[in-house]
Amino acid sequence: MATIELFNTLSGKVEALAPVGAPELRMYCCGPTVYDYGHIGNFRTFLHVDVLRRFVRQQGIDTKHVMNVTDVDDKIIRNAAAAGVSIAEYTAKYERAFFEDLDALGIQKSEHVAHATSCIPEMVGLIEKLASKDIAYQAEDGSWYFRIARFPEYGKLSKKDFDGIEDGARVDVDEYEKDAARDFALWKAAKPGEQHWDTPLGSGRPGWHIECSAMATKFLGDSFDLHAGGEDLMFPHHENEIAQSESASGKTFARHWMHVRFLLVEGKKMSKSEGNFYTLRDLLLRGYRASAIRFLLISVPYRHQMNFTFESLAESTNAIERLRTFHQRMLKGGFADGLDADVAAATAKAERGYTASLANDLNTAEARAAIFDLVRTANSAADAGTLHAGNVVEILRVLDLFDGVFAVLEDRDAALTRAALAWAEAEGRLGEAAPELLNNLSLGDEEIDALVAERTQAKKTRNFARADAIRNDLLAKGILIEDSKDGVRWKRK
Repeated sequence: MATIELFNTLSGKVEALAPVGAPELRMYCCGPTVYDYGHIGNFRTFLHVDVLRRFVRQQGIDTKHVMNVTDVDDKIIRNAAAAGVSIAEYTAKYERAFFEDLDALGIQKSEHVAHATSCIPEMVGLIEKLASKDIAYQAEDGSWYFRIARFPEYGKLSKKDFDGIEDGARVDVDEYEKDAARDFALWKAAKPGEQHWDTPLGSGRPGWHIECSAMATKFLGDSFDLHAGGEDLMFPHHENEIAQSESASGKTFARHWMHVRFLLVEGKKMSKSEGNFYTLRDLLLRGYRASAIRFLLISVPYRHQMNFTFESLAESTNAIERLRTFHQRMLKGGFADGLDADVAAATAKAERGYTASLANDLNTAEARAAIFDLVRTANSAADAGTLHAGNVVEILRVLDLFDGVFAVLEDRDAALTRAALAWAEAEGRLGEAAPELLNNLSLGDEEIDALVAERTQAKKTRNFARADAIRNDLLAKGILIEDSKDGVRWKRK
């Protein structure tokens, strides 16, 4: 079992990541605020957390992973009111879409999913504990605020200097200027027409920051192993989580903090005004594969800023094709008994490189490179006739190890794209789908199999005109036919 080392934002150092006080790694990841569809920047964070979780479990450590769903906040209340529906009705659609997108990207579900609206009593209890210490106070309008001047370590995560904090200066919105040090809202007094909860704190709803503290401690205790999220959450959200949680318990909230860097798109910050804002569904409707999107978004280590380009997405598609083709070649067998020493050494080296790279602060780029080195070596040996059955057993084992984390060998792409098209049709957005995509998926797998079989029979009876016509018709629909000594294969572009 490898020792996993991960950069800790709190200490500013790469440190060993291991469970403390429990057999499993207790980890919390800030989940979605379900007010809209998730974009690829959001999913880069969830993908890297998935890579970590998969690798931790692969190294023999169980996980107790909690992800929250924020189903009440300023944006949700505003959008639900504009749509004329309840908060629950508004968020249900986007929560369902979020989990569908997680599945499409191969992200495993956490052991616990915590909804903010299901944890109101825990939030109220936490605020009451802070109030008993005079760290939470009630304002004139009935809202409750956290007095950050009472937490001298405020800023220790983001490394911001907040000397001269003005005691009593408040901010009541959930998200605010990145350098503002103000008393933040724990509980917001009810406003006319807003959904609210009647509690000992008064009638109102929770602030955003208190939600995560309450949900994390409910499932993981006052102190746990790892807290993860995007770097945009470091301040103020995670800083506020630490302040309120540690003020209430007197214990270290999370020992290790993991933050995933921002995503650029074609060299620019992703934004709707730039026209480079993409959800997963946008990309699927353009004809890109879910597996290629996953592979690309985890190709750059999490602490490096990633530049997402459509050229790199095409390269990711080709890389997955190479892996899948190689995997099928190994599975088909037909290799002579025995073991080639050079290939065996290359296989062992690839396994060591893969494990060491991921154990070293989740270096996904080097882990990938180790496996592709093995693909090149084994393909060359197979072409030269020096690859043996004993080698293939070990190669398949290493590929299985790799896929246990990277999760791209299983081909679900056509089914996932069809699901995206069905969603677009239901939402009246089918016009956004690429025409060639609609053409490509106009034939089902069984229909293609039948046409390929008909073409094979036509060739046997020397009806080459019909065989060529079938091939050309399939090519026009984006279906490629490959004739090889191992038989006929087809694949979608």
